[in-house]
Parts: sequence; C-alpha cells; structure tokens
Amino acid sequence: MNQKATSSEKLLEGLTVLDFTRVFAGPYCTRMLADLGARVIKVERPGEGDEIRRVVLQLEEGKSDQSSYFVRLNSGKEGIAVNLSHPESHALILDLIEKSDVLVENFSPGIMARYGLDSDTLRSQKPDLIYCSISGFGQTGPLSSMKAYAHLINAVSGLMDLDRGGERDPGAQYLQVADVLAGTHAFGAISAALLRRSRTGEGATLDISMMECLIASDDISYPSLLNGGTAHHGPRPGMLVTNIGDRYMAIQTAISPSMWSKMVKFIGQPELETDPRFSTTLLRRENWDALSELLSEWLKSFEDVDKAIAAITEAGLPGAPMLTPEEVIDHPHLKEREAFPKVDHPGRGKVRVTATPFFVDGNPTHPKGAAPYRIGEQTHKVISEFLGYTDEKIATLHEAEVIDIPH
Repeated sequence: MNQKATSSEKLLEGLTVLDFTRVFAGPYCTRMLADLGARVIKVERPGEGDEIRRVVLQLEEGKSDQSSYFVRLNSGKEGIAVNLSHPESHALILDLIEKSDVLVENFSPGIMARYGLDSDTLRSQKPDLIYCSISGFGQTGPLSSMKAYAHLINAVSGLMDLDRGGERDPGAQYLQVADVLAGTHAFGAISAALLRRSRTGEGATLDISMMECLIASDDISYPSLLNGGTAHHGPRPGMLVTNIGDRYMAIQTAISPSMWSKMVKFIGQPELETDPRFSTTLLRRENWDALSELLSEWLKSFEDVDKAIAAITEAGLPGAPMLTPEEVIDHPHLKEREAFPKVDHPGRGKVRVTATPFFVDGNPTHPKGAAPYRIGEQTHKVISEFLGYTDEKIATLHEAEVIDIPH
C-alpha cells in the first residue's frame, strides 16, 4: 500500500549538480536530479543559450527563446551564463566545481578538455567529484568524433533497419529514444556513483554512449546475433495493431503458453492451440503473418474498438486502444497521477510540463521550482550567494563579458 511521505526532505536534498548540458539527453538527466531535490546549476552560453530555447512551441508572444521543449527539460534549475571561451572564466568554473558534487556534460568528446575541464584534470583536483559525460558514441573509439543526433544514432545502431519490419523503406523514428535512454542511464549511473561515494569518499568518471544505450534496448535481435543466431527483420511477432472501423487497437499475444491457451479459448478456436503452425512460441513467431491475419479478422467481428477492448480485458488478456496525443493529455488516468504538472512562468503565468515518471513515497515527482526564463537569470544570485563573490567582483566579470547578467 502506497503511503504519502511524512518527510519534506527530497531524496537528493543537499546535492549540487553543475550542468553543462544542452538539447535533450543531458538536460533530461539533470531535470530528474533536480526534481529529486538536487540543486542544479545550468551553465549556458551568454546571448545564445541552449539552442532548443528557439524551437517550437514558443510560450510567450514576442519571445524566441521560450520553447516548451526547453522549459519542460529545464524547470527547477538555476541558470547562469558563462563564456567558457573566455580565459577568465576558468577560475570561476573551478570555484563552482569545488562546491559541487556532480558535473554532467554532453559536449562532443574533447570539448571539455579544450577548456581544461575534462575529468582527469578536475578529478585530480577534486577526487570525490562525480563526472558524467553523455555523448553519441562514447568518449573513445573510431566513432567518438561523429556528430551525434538521435536520428543518426538510430541509423548507425541497427535499430532503424530493425524498425523497417522487413518490408518498408527505412525512415526517421519519431521519438528521440537515444536521448531519453542516455539521460536515464546517466541518471542511474550517477545515483550508483553517489552511493559508492557515500561509502568510500571516492568520485567517479562516467561515460554514457547514446548508441550503446539504444543497442541495449533491443530484446531479441542482438542477443540472438551475439550467440550465433539471426536478427529478426520481419514484423514484430506477437504485437498486433489492427483497426475496427476508423480506430486502431493493439493486443499482445503469442508470448507464453498460458497466454496462448487463454487466447485461443477466448476467440473460440481451441484447435489452434495444437495447430502445427502455432503450437510453440517459436512457431507462432515464425508464422506470425498468418496468425496476425487470423486475429485481425476475428477482432473485426466486434462492433467497435471499445467493445473489443472490454471483452479482451474481461478475459484477462492484454489489449489497449490506440490514443492520439490529444487524448493522452486529457486522460483521467494521467490526471489522477498528476503526470502533467503546472509550473510558474514569468511571461505566461503557468505552463504545463511532463512529470518525472516515478512516484517517491506515494507522491508524484514534479519540478521543485519555476520554469527557466532569461539566459543567465540566476547568474548574480548563484555567484554571490553560492560562491560568495562580491558585487564588485561580479561587476568586473560582467564588464569583461566573462558572465552575463540580464537587466
């Protein structure tokens, strides 16, 4: 039974994360850390900021740096603007690192070393630092310098080929899966590194490859290939999507013997259980084209998708309607779980974002602070309160264009 937390302290309360990430994978990781209570200080380029500020949907009329994409990934963080190319920025960054527990970056390999901020350099000065690098192909290897975009990684990983289902031309995947997986794996590795540090005082250097995260997400083809088998290039067996009228539904079948036995009885064709085409899990996979056609025809005997889903559910079998995104954001299940919380936005009042997708002590995990707004909006606050710099020193850094402080 879930119980609401009795303590107001979040899981990562007291942790400070220095965030040199941009676009998706890195910010997704640090957004989860922030939601769990960490103080996340996001470093952006003066004037430009994170490039995803400038994509759609712009949340404030007359602004071009307030995308919903950026806001949902960076709510609850403190934003500072530092020109890493300026030689005088190095001392400031080192001061920030000295007071931080975790550093996360997703520049191309070699960029942080160019600034003198690579793991070897920093951990020689601060051995308990947890330094996490997220990149397209890892910090080593012949592909490490290749431009890293989820679309390209999907192609190189072999997953784009598998997604063809053995039939159609390859195409771009809608979801940026490599980014989400890399951000999530980085979050998990950082959490494990924090546990070791609590025991030993030792930091860690973490190298997260988006390509390897994507390959690890495959459940059939790579495990088979690695052990002398073949990749499955046909349609995904056991996963049926079919229409009834103008709506679509999905069912899962042909997996375990018990599920198959229940399925054939439910559709009124118990003889299929011993049919030589379908009598084992392997045979059902090999003859999936015939089986999927049979099941699709049976499902069309229902009047509509809702009636089919109701019958399948009552029989204890897995099935669900295909929903549009417009239906999803208003779904009562997600409303009850507070999956789309509101955060304060200086130019919009309130905006909705996606929640970090897990509960802690019975409570949903939401951003702990407001939506990000202007580039460098907390520069003065962080440098003065966190580092103890005087106003005079801050003004000197500002005048030298080492930092930016919006007016």
